[in-house]
Amino acid sequence: MDEKIAPHLEELTRALGNLENTGVRAEFEKLIAFRVPPDVAKESILRKFGGKRKVLKVKDLSANLKNFELTGRILDLGEKSIRPQAGAQEKPSRLYTGVLADETGAVLFSSWKELPGSMGDVINIKNAYTRIWQNRIRLSIGEQSPVSKISDSSLPPLSELSASQKKKLIDIGAADFSVDTIACVLQLSYREIFVKGRQSRVISGVLADETGRLPFTAWIELPGIDIGSIIRIEGAQVRMFRGMPSVNILSSTKVSSIGSEEAGKLAFTFESAAKDPAPIKIREINSRDSLFDVSVAGNLVSVRPGSGIISRCPECSRVIQKGNCRVHGKVEGIWDMRIKAILDDGTGSVSVMFPRELAEIIYGKTLEEAEQLMFSDVSKDAVYEDLRRFLTGRYLAVRGNSSKNEFGVSFVAENAWVPEDDLAVRVVELLHRLGPDEEDG
Repeated sequence: MDEKIAPHLEELTRALGNLENTGVRAEFEKLIAFRVPPDVAKESILRKFGGKRKVLKVKDLSANLKNFELTGRILDLGEKSIRPQAGAQEKPSRLYTGVLADETGAVLFSSWKELPGSMGDVINIKNAYTRIWQNRIRLSIGEQSPVSKISDSSLPPLSELSASQKKKLIDIGAADFSVDTIACVLQLSYREIFVKGRQSRVISGVLADETGRLPFTAWIELPGIDIGSIIRIEGAQVRMFRGMPSVNILSSTKVSSIGSEEAGKLAFTFESAAKDPAPIKIREINSRDSLFDVSVAGNLVSVRPGSGIISRCPECSRVIQKGNCRVHGKVEGIWDMRIKAILDDGTGSVSVMFPRELAEIIYGKTLEEAEQLMFSDVSKDAVYEDLRRFLTGRYLAVRGNSSKNEFGVSFVAENAWVPEDDLAVRVVELLHRLGPDEEDG
């Protein structure tokens, strides 16, 4: 081995593992053959393959992670043939998909190579990465992801990992596939839909316990269940939509009412769970992947570009630019108004989006009045600038849902108000922070 490149290969081995199995050595030698300096080739390899590998658990997975190591038990495994498009030169390939789990949760996976194991086996994956597919995190195993079967593992057995996990509502998230829970029904509604040519009735609503709230959808009848009922749900599926989990009740799910004696031992009642949520700190929102129906209060420290008058596609409601929708092309847009702002409470900040109904309330102008301002000023930015002057620094409470994606945490407001009742409390807290001299004065 060339003495000049040996140290670089040793460093790559420490960072990336076996260079032969991952294809790193071949990549490195190719760069050297093209007269790339060894230190530059090494840095290029480290950037491409992610540098030092982290060992993660399923609960640690998030969008767009690269070059990590994970060990899990295969709960489900299937394969399908992928045929290339007509005229393409590629040969048909096979895609292996399934579910991998450890003691912290379960995750969907896909692999472009056959795995050294079957359902129930434990495998270790290196140089794995994640992506978002159908609103869920998916573990991806590429051609350069070494996978090995582990015969002796401390992971729980298949029967335990595949069983539904008993969860409080606050703990249900993207790492859950099947859950058991006890909650009360806060909201309930019915709608008729067509599924496979047949008309079916779908029940939707909101569940609550002492920890929080989550939406639910039932694809079966729920006889005897109404608003106020406290129910036990066993074997419900967890569905993700825009980063928010919901409880999906299917034909395989068991739903039963809780008796009065057992209900008396619970940490919540319908009355306590139905109370409006008390404001929480923004740092708590930023520490979680999603929260449903929570409230926060703070100062609007910034009104972001994209606020004010916007134009939406009449077909899909997407925001259009210069009369063009990215899906439907040239369209006649519909005027709308929104506010995108940063709310800060001293513990953290969060991006909040106010739809038209709330924007009109907190701005004090209707959409029609905002349009008049825009046309009189002959500038689309006139409303945005007016919003900045009017709202920056205002103290506001908002209620809605938060979710985390690759761009950070966003909060979609469903209600907003000025919390005047706690003004005196905030004044006293401010005086205490200023010090005794200012307070005495």
